Amino acid sequence: MSWIDDLEARLDSQLQDFLRTNPAQEALLAEQERRDRQERLRRQRLQLQEEAERSRAALLQLASEIRSWQERVARARSAGADDLAVRAEAHVAGLMEQGRQRWQGLAELGQRFSAVEWELSELSRQKQGANQATGPSATADRQAQAEGAGAGGATNGTDGDLGEAWAAFEAQQELETLKQRLQR
Repeated sequence: MSWIDDLEARLDSQLQDFLRTNPAQEALLAEQERRDRQERLRRQRLQLQEEAERSRAALLQLASEIRSWQERVARARSAGADDLAVRAEAHVAGLMEQGRQRWQGLAELGQRFSAVEWELSELSRQKQGANQATGPSATADRQAQAEGAGAGGATNGTDGDLGEAWAAFEAQQELETLKQRLQR
């Protein structure tokens, strides 16, 4: 072990001793760690949402390109340009494979998003459990916060959530339609 490792071990030991003798400080440290973790998860959730929006937009653009090339295939076939139609069909097949890969990537993003959401809800439950354990003063604080939020903040958040949920639903429906077309 180097002197840095020794110093780190000694400082860690002193911190643990301090926290054992000062439980209120230990609770404050745990609360700060929970808040930091929650903030990191919120940033990660936002990044995942932005990445999903970009992926959805790319998928919709790809679907438009596929439709365009399918129309070109039909025009080439009707004009008797079978060689050109075969090449265009090969291009469409390549585009459809790209679509399948992007669709899978979007599904993986959805799984990662769900994991982050679950972890955030767990942190919220832990906070609620800790607040209930702190007694009447915490209950009064929570009631005051709830009344303040009820004055209009909750309505705006719900409307925003509904708008986001509706946009996600519409995008999901479009992607399902695209997926069905790609499977044909």
